[in-house]
Amino acid sequence: VQLQASGGGLVQPGGSLRLSCVASGHIASINLMGWYRQAPGKQRELVAHITRTGTINYADSMKGQFILSRDNAKSTVYLQMNSLKPEDTAVYYCHADISRTYVKGSYDYWGQGTQVTVSS
Repeated sequence: VQLQASGGGLVQPGGSLRLSCVASGHIASINLMGWYRQAPGKQRELVAHITRTGTINYADSMKGQFILSRDNAKSTVYLQMNSLKPEDTAVYYCHADISRTYVKGSYDYWGQGTQVTVSS
């Protein structure tokens, strides 16, 4: 199983970006999928995730600013980031809890991280 993240880059304050993360491999079910971020000198923190049944949880500080969505057919989640501020600068990591085909249990997977820089 692999998670491939894309969509990061440099954006001016107030701008928007959309991140994408595709899960691939021998996947039986995606139990949870979403995004974390890690700013320089800080711990990794949850941005948002969506459960298999479609419940979305956001970090309190990001509600209303970020929008998580999913395309089940493509095993893809999207993070629409609006009104970006310099403090949103971080490496954004895709995360998923996935059950694999013919394998018991579920496992955590991480994407490679995509840099988002908000600066004028």
